[in-house]
Amino acid sequence: MQTNEQIIKSFFEVVRSGSNPEQAKFFMAKEVRAHQVNSESMVTIKRSPENYADHIREMKDAWGNFKIEIQELISQNQKVHVRWKQTGMHIGEYEGYLPTNKEVIELGSAVYLLEDQKIVEYWIQVDRLGIIEQIKKNQEQD
Repeated sequence: MQTNEQIIKSFFEVVRSGSNPEQAKFFMAKEVRAHQVNSESMVTIKRSPENYADHIREMKDAWGNFKIEIQELISQNQKVHVRWKQTGMHIGEYEGYLPTNKEVIELGSAVYLLEDQKIVEYWIQVDRLGIIEQIKKNQEQD
């Protein structure tokens, strides 16, 4: 039996990395509450493993075969905190910005709640403003 920390590490390596998004069904409950903090407001959406896999494929459409690096992984009881750095090439439209074909780095973190070795809920924060600023700077360099 894997620890919650091992499950989340595997989830990042297999699913969140874009390597095999359809494997989300092995890591996620049938319905997951996803709390997303955007510009100081919180939005909660419900995700299924299939919906999450689609979300990862959309990221690949925007960022290509991005690389994700776990920078911190902390586990306490049923919760696992992950902080990451994702590096990709801006090859598809993102938030209305046309591709620059230049590198963009995403910094983010999430806390995952697991029950019965499956993700049932998570709270995520991504530096979206930092992404937009990088894209604007990349556009100016053309």
